[in-house]
Amino acid sequence: MTTTVRTLLLTTGLALIGYGLYGLLGDPYITDPSDVAVWAVGGLVIHDGLWVPLVCLLGAFPVRGPVLRGWLVVAAAVTAVALPAVLRAGDDGGNPSVLPLPYLRNWLLVLAASAGVALLVAFVGRRRRPGRPVRRRAPREDRS
Repeated sequence: MTTTVRTLLLTTGLALIGYGLYGLLGDPYITDPSDVAVWAVGGLVIHDGLWVPLVCLLGAFPVRGPVLRGWLVVAAAVTAVALPAVLRAGDDGGNPSVLPLPYLRNWLLVLAASAGVALLVAFVGRRRRPGRPVRRRAPREDRS
């Protein structure tokens, strides 16, 4: 990357961070910014203490092929996002609009759909693998 592009990306990123902090600190619903700091530190601890080591362990295991490894990372990310709703299913506190959807079913459907996409990518990749001869049928002769 050129220095100009890096500088532009850095400036844009810092501007977005500044805008986010401005909105966070100016929000009237946030009465105690230390709660936000606790949440941010908790996110860092979970990311750096749990998520990154799990992904590194996944990369260290002899998982066959990059497609399977990639799908496992996607499945772990989807699970990390869906798990709170899946575990709280049925715990609506008397308000059925709190968690109105079948989250377990939807989580499993997303995993199945992403596995289907991974299988399709693996199939297409296997068919287009370099070094493997492509079988072609001999041209048909006209019998007129």
